[in-house]
Parts: sequence; structure tokens; C-alpha cells
Amino acid sequence: MKYTRIIPLPLELDHDYSIFLFGPRGTGKTSFLRSRLPDALYLDLLDNSLYSHLKARPSRLAELIPSGYKNWIILDEVQKIPKLLDEVHRLIELKRYQFILTGSSARALRREGVNLLAGRALRYYMHPLIAQEMGDDFNVQRSLQVGLLPAAVTRKHPQKYLEAYASSYIKEEIAQEGILRNIDSFTEFLEVASFSQAQQLNYSEIARELGVNRKLVNSYFTILEDLLLGKRIKPFTKRAKRKMVAHQKFFYFDVGIYKAIRPMGPLDTSKEADGAGLETLFFQSVLAVNEYYELGYSIYFWRTAGGAEVDFVLYGKNGLHAFEIKRGAHLDKKSLRGLKMFQSDYPEAKLHLLYGGDHYEYHDNITIHPFEQALKKLPEILSAVKNAA
Repeated sequence: MKYTRIIPLPLELDHDYSIFLFGPRGTGKTSFLRSRLPDALYLDLLDNSLYSHLKARPSRLAELIPSGYKNWIILDEVQKIPKLLDEVHRLIELKRYQFILTGSSARALRREGVNLLAGRALRYYMHPLIAQEMGDDFNVQRSLQVGLLPAAVTRKHPQKYLEAYASSYIKEEIAQEGILRNIDSFTEFLEVASFSQAQQLNYSEIARELGVNRKLVNSYFTILEDLLLGKRIKPFTKRAKRKMVAHQKFFYFDVGIYKAIRPMGPLDTSKEADGAGLETLFFQSVLAVNEYYELGYSIYFWRTAGGAEVDFVLYGKNGLHAFEIKRGAHLDKKSLRGLKMFQSDYPEAKLHLLYGGDHYEYHDNITIHPFEQALKKLPEILSAVKNAA
């Protein structure tokens, strides 16, 4: 089954710009472009012969474009040959060509010191699927097990795909970019990091478990971010009235990948993994909705030194929202404590609690949402301030 993606790429040819489309491998960048632009010139750097041809001499790119060509030129996985961007830039200036450059990593581009076309290209990001794209096919319980990568969602046996992605693809990316000498150490780190999913990071504790130094652990997390495989979020400290924690939180980019990486044994409870999984599903959904609907939020969490916490805080031009995620179907006063404390510091905030129940509730200024319904209505929830203005 194919789903209509809602990423707002401006694909008209009557403007003078090119496009960078970043996103983890497997999010559907290539399929999307092939379906939307079937007549474009498509050059895939995962093709070994083409890769070798252009790697040896990037200026050969011009020879692959027909004289007088007026359509899009799609260069897939451009990070594999960063020096190609100099040739792309030259052809944009000389021939007025329009390129769409896809990439699953920006690390190699930054390492080579390329200028990302000196501002001549717009940047967009493709995320795993979201509820708005899947419609009636979206299901929270299945999403918690297999995630929202298109290939995992549409396969009869998604676990094999996820296991291959987690074991083979990530190692392949690391090896190809020449980032690390010790792949085995990084592989062990991936598993250890999975136990920090949706948690505050303690670099010293992780370093002790791996038997490495704290600085190396931090660099490992940076590598995951550069490869678009994970993301750290900061605590919300704007106009803080209390002493706040300083540590960041970490998330793998997709709940299915997180589940595939996280080892489970007799001492591991599904409650622990599913709690982090539910937060991950919300986080990856809100990242995509924020990007696709151009809502302009920055995403944080809130935690005081005394332990009061709100899972996610969204702050931006459309307002201030605080979200607490609860796995259970039943709530008590303790469930609302963090949101109420946040409200006392930020009375202008919109407060939301997402839970495993099936009906809405309203407690003072806190709206209780069924989790699945909240994900389906995220664009409306997050643009409510703007729409009411």
C-alpha cells in the first residue's frame, strides 16, 4: 500500500531555487520523488558504477545532463560524494539547472567544509509516516511494535526488515563514512543508548558501562544525530522560576528502530520499553507535523531539580504547549501534578495529557486526550492559537 506524503516540497519549475531533502534512509525520499517527478533526470549514488564514475571526477556530472535540459535533476544520497556540491553549484550558476539533492546524513558534507550551495537551496526533511498520511490505517498498537517507516508498515514481516536496518544498515553507514575505527564498540553503544530512550542522558554512567571516556560517548550521540538516526532535546528553561536540570533527553528517530535495537530479556519489562515507545511515537509525530505544517515550534522537555516533570514542551510563534504522556487508561491526581506545576510557572501555556483511555476529559485548564486521537489531531491542536487569533 502506498500513502500520500504531505511534505510541502515546492516542486514548480518557475522559481530559481534548488532543494535539499534530508531524512534517514528508509523514510521514502526516493519513492516520493519518483512518484511526484516521474520525468525528472534521476542519478542514484547508491549505484556503484555511477558512484565510481563521479567519485573519480565530479565534473563528469555535466556530461550526464542533456543539452538544454529544463526539468528537475535528482541526485540521490549526495553525501556519498560531498565534492559533487561544488559542481552542482557551478551548474546552477552557469546553466540555471534546478537540483533536488537527497541525503541521509549531513556529517560528510560538513566534514568536507562544503557550503551547501551558498544559500541557493531550500532545506526540507522527510520523517517516517504520520497519522495524517496513513488515515484509517494508523493504529497505535501496531505503530508501537513496528514503527512508522514505510517499508516496516507495509511489509507482512516487518521485524526482519527492522532487525536488518538496526544491525546492517547503521553499521554500513558508519563504515562508509569512515567515522569510526571500532565498529564493535559503537554497536555496543547503540544497545546501551536504547536504555536511555526518552530519558535524561547520563554520559558518565554510559561511559562506565561501555568502558570508554565521557567525551567519546558524547561524540557517539553526535554521530547518531548527524546520521539523522537520533535526536537530543534540551530542557525548557525560558523565564525559569525554579532550579532546572541541565541534562538532555535522547530519542531514536523511530519507535520501530528503537524496539529493534533495544535488547529484551527476562529482567526487562514490556512496560518499561512501551512507556519509552509511546513517548517516542509522540515525539517523532510532533517533529514531522511541526516540519510539514511549518508551525515553527522548538521542542523541549521540562524537569525541575526537585523532580517535577513534563514530557514535552513546544514553544514558538503559535504559542506554548505542554504535553504529558501516560500509558495507562486510568488517571489520578498524581498524573496531573507536573502539568499543574508547569502551569503555575507558565499560566499562558496550553496543557495536554495524552493517555491510553478512549474518552476526553477536562481538568481545570488541562485537556485529557486519548493518545491515538491526539496524534490524528496534532495539526489542529498545535495551530489552535494561530487559528483563534
